[in-house]
Amino acid sequence: MKKIVTSILFACILSATGHASSLRDVRFHDIANDTTRINKLLDKASAVKYDNLSNLCGSIAREFIGKPYVAHTLEDSVEMITVDLDRLDCTTFVETVLALAYTVNERRTSWHDFVFNLERIRYRGGELNGYGSRLHYICDWMADNIYRGTLEDATRNMPKVFYVTRSIDFMSNHRDRYPALKDSAEFERIKNIEIGYRNHRFPYIKTNDLGNKTMKAALRDGDAIAFVSNLKDLDVTHMGFIVIIDGEPHVLHASSTHGQVEITAQPLHEFMKKNRQFIGIRVIRLKE
Repeated sequence: MKKIVTSILFACILSATGHASSLRDVRFHDIANDTTRINKLLDKASAVKYDNLSNLCGSIAREFIGKPYVAHTLEDSVEMITVDLDRLDCTTFVETVLALAYTVNERRTSWHDFVFNLERIRYRGGELNGYGSRLHYICDWMADNIYRGTLEDATRNMPKVFYVTRSIDFMSNHRDRYPALKDSAEFERIKNIEIGYRNHRFPYIKTNDLGNKTMKAALRDGDAIAFVSNLKDLDVTHMGFIVIIDGEPHVLHASSTHGQVEITAQPLHEFMKKNRQFIGIRVIRLKE
């Protein structure tokens, strides 16, 4: 019943705002509190003076410090636009902050505008259309959002850049880890997406270069970063934001190790060296 009521409410709002021509399902963790908090976050962020959109993201991201880390909040028997400000994993944290910042930059301050932008960032072509429409791989997430003008890959403009080539097919290789892939149609849909990422070449910054003064100066407070994995069939296994403290880049992320959104005690380059499953980072920014 809660899902039905939520969907009807959202459909009415979409009809009134003209944001979509058809019904889109949305799942809130706590609809009354979430919608109120989103409006407050948007109002507060709208008053922030920022030099660029990364700085705006950094300001918004700090509002979530201390929120619990909870994995798999997007997984359900039916794919819906899930909004949960109280339970975040690394990806939903980044997507939530980016959607809030995008909404502020549009000079909008209503929660329904945020939900529309969250859908825009999370799903292929900006529209929910089942499990396979979610941009599961970060390489796919970036490519789709870059094509639509939502994001930009700032990695390419960094002082020192390397490239790696991989065939991205982790999900089909580990079908048992994804309950939705028990459905043969969804499994084939994911496999078809993976075909586009065979021998996929992408830029990254190596861990050893992150302590360089020139590289530190190129990073902005609030840049979204994706941690490049050492796995042969996956591109990224973690995400977060850069925060600058006393001139040193640190990481603000939803930490599974410590169970909450937090800023790393170590600077970025030291954090990376202690986590050998990462070989470097990609830098992502909202398109100005």
